[in-house]
Amino acid sequence: MAVEFRSARRSDAREIARLFQISSEGASDYIWSQIAEPGQDLLDVGAIRYARDDVDFSYQNCLIAESNGEIVGMMHCYVMRHDPLAAPVTDPVLAPYATMEIPDTLYISSLALHEGWRNLGLGKQFLAFAYDRANQLGLNGLSLIDYAANTGARRFYERHGFRIVDTCQITPHPMIRVTGEAYLMYRP
Repeated sequence: MAVEFRSARRSDAREIARLFQISSEGASDYIWSQIAEPGQDLLDVGAIRYARDDVDFSYQNCLIAESNGEIVGMMHCYVMRHDPLAAPVTDPVLAPYATMEIPDTLYISSLALHEGWRNLGLGKQFLAFAYDRANQLGLNGLSLIDYAANTGARRFYERHGFRIVDTCQITPHPMIRVTGEAYLMYRP
C-alpha cells in the first residue's frame, strides 16, 4: 500500500498523542498525568498538548505517514536549544533526562508506527526527512533518547548512524513501562 508523508495538521493531534503513547513507554502518560485535571482522560490531555501552536510539543513539529487517509505513523522533532535561564527540572521521574541534551541538534522525541506498518522502511524514510531538515536548518545533526530495554529500536538507530553518547538511569514509576538505562543517541 502506498504511504505518503505530510506535515501534521491540528486535527491530527489526538492520533499524534496516541502514537506518542506507543513510543514513550509510559513517559507521555506520566507527563500528561502531571497536568491533567481530576478525572481527565490522558489521551485528551495529550491531544490538547499537541494541538497547540508555536511550542516544541506541537503538531507543527510532526511529520505524518498516511495510507489511504489513515495515519500509520509519525515523527515528532524540534530544535534542541540550550536555555541557560530555564528552571531546573526537579520532578524525580523526569530529572535524569534533563542533562541528556545536545544543543543545536534536531531532537527526535518520537518516531512511532502502528502495528503492521513496522519493518517496511518507513522509519528509514522518517530519518531521511529529519536529517534533511537538520541540514536545512544548519544544525549539528540528530539526537534522541532511547531505552536500553528497547533493543530493536537501538539497533535500528545504530544501523542509521546513531551512537550512544550518554546514559542515565530510569527512575522507576508505575506508569513507566521500562527500567534500566536510557541512552542519549546522536548522529552527526
